[in-house]
This record gives sequence, structure tokens and C-alpha cells, in this order.
Amino acid sequence: MLVSPVLPARSPFLPEIGTILKVTELTAKEKVFEIALADRPLGHTPCQFVQVSMFGIGEAPISISSSPTVSDTFELCVRNVGSVTSAIHRLKPGDKVGIRGPFGNGFPTEKILGKDVLFVCGGLGLAPLRSLIRWSLEHRRSFGRLITFYGSKNPSELLYKNELEQWKNSQEMEFHVTVDRPDDSWTGNTGVITTLFNRVQLDPLKTVAVVVGPPVMYKFVILELLKRAVMESRIYVSLERRMRCGLGKCGHCQMNGIYVCQEGPVFCYSDVKKIPEAL
Repeated sequence: MLVSPVLPARSPFLPEIGTILKVTELTAKEKVFEIALADRPLGHTPCQFVQVSMFGIGEAPISISSSPTVSDTFELCVRNVGSVTSAIHRLKPGDKVGIRGPFGNGFPTEKILGKDVLFVCGGLGLAPLRSLIRWSLEHRRSFGRLITFYGSKNPSELLYKNELEQWKNSQEMEFHVTVDRPDDSWTGNTGVITTLFNRVQLDPLKTVAVVVGPPVMYKFVILELLKRAVMESRIYVSLERRMRCGLGKCGHCQMNGIYVCQEGPVFCYSDVKKIPEAL
């Protein structure tokens, strides 16, 4: 009798080989990489991340920006800010990278079904939230209103411009964008992202808010949400900026005994509001 061999479990410490299929330049600092693993789908949930290894240089945690419903490939939006990400930016279709993951607890999608959902994205925060936004649009009938606020420093730093235009003209989602410093071509809203709150009326009994962006943004966005009586238990934040190894071994992401890479990066605001280093 033939017996199927028992394959060893994949080690979370060992990278798998991923192949770059497509590279798209979004801005002077950001590129999107479409990647496929050799023998399996990635199998992520919205707002999870992977560790990307550039062999001989190092690795970096990068949030997954594509929807989980696209199972054969996945996308990473990478900002060129250091030696690892600079090396990633030099990659071309056909090149190989190491991938570990996905890691972390992604967004609890079951908790937003049937609700109005407000996505608040600042800067590069659009990349991880894009995964959840696209997933929500793909399951549009399972929600009430879908509202997206997106803020950037200036028009040249806006990500996914073609997709933003589609969202702006879509009947499926209310989309609002603002920039801090407009140029001569800008005709939209000017100001920090909290200025967009005056453009919509939120029903606090139905609204769930998801906030991803630079640290300075969180305090003011959360204050606006609380001012509008959105419950603390319905405000979710991503603390992805704190992560490094992805496995809770290096301790870089630890805050008050919580390992962000294992218990997060997505947290309910009511669970982390009293941790000084969290927000």
C-alpha cells in the first residue's frame, strides 16, 4: 500500500521564495510589487503583514495591500526609506525575494458586517487599509455605508491615484480626500484629515471606524470620533509601525507586555487607550 509522505510544517523562521510578477511606480517614494509564492497562496486576512527578505541585506515587515480574495498573488506597497526597502525598489519582474508570513492578527471582519464603516487613512496608511477597503467593496451587500477619508501631505504623494478616481466616482462608497499643502493643480479639500469630518454625518449607533496612519494622526482622529459619540469599542487602530521580527522574539514591538506582531497589529481602541506608548 502506498503511503503519502508527511510533509514537514513550514517554519515561520525560514523565508519562502516569492517571485516578483509586476512592479508599479505610484510616487517618487512608493512602488507596488505583485508577488507569487512557489507552491501556495499567501492566505492572509486584511491588515496582516509579511516579512520580506533581501538576501545578504536584511528583512523588513511590509503590510499586505491586496484583498484576500485574490488568492494566487498578493501585493505590497513599499516606501523607499532604508537599505532593505531601497534594495526591494531595485527589483524587477522575475526577481526573487524571501517571504515569511503572513503574521499578526488582521482585522476582525466579522465585527463590521452589517455596520456603517468609516476608513480613515493617512499617508502610507492607505496601503494596509486598501486590503480591507477592497474586501469590503467585494462584499458590499454585507454593509451599510462605506466611507473613506484619505489624507496626504501633498498631491504628489497620493497613492493609487487611478483607484482613488474610481472610488471618487463610485456609487458603492463615499470617498473624501484632503492634502495639507496643495499645489496649483489641486482643486480638492485642503487641510488635515480631521477637516473631512465636517463633510459627513455619522450614525454612532451603526458606525465602526478603522484608523491607520502616522502616529500624530491617531489622537486627533480619535477625538473627532469620540466627539461624534462613536463607541470606543468600535474604533480600531493599527500599530504596525512598531513591528520588526514578526514573531515576538526581538521585543521591539512590545508595549506593556503586549507583542504587537502577535496580538496585533490591529487593536480595539478601548483595549490600548491607557497604554502610553501605544498611541
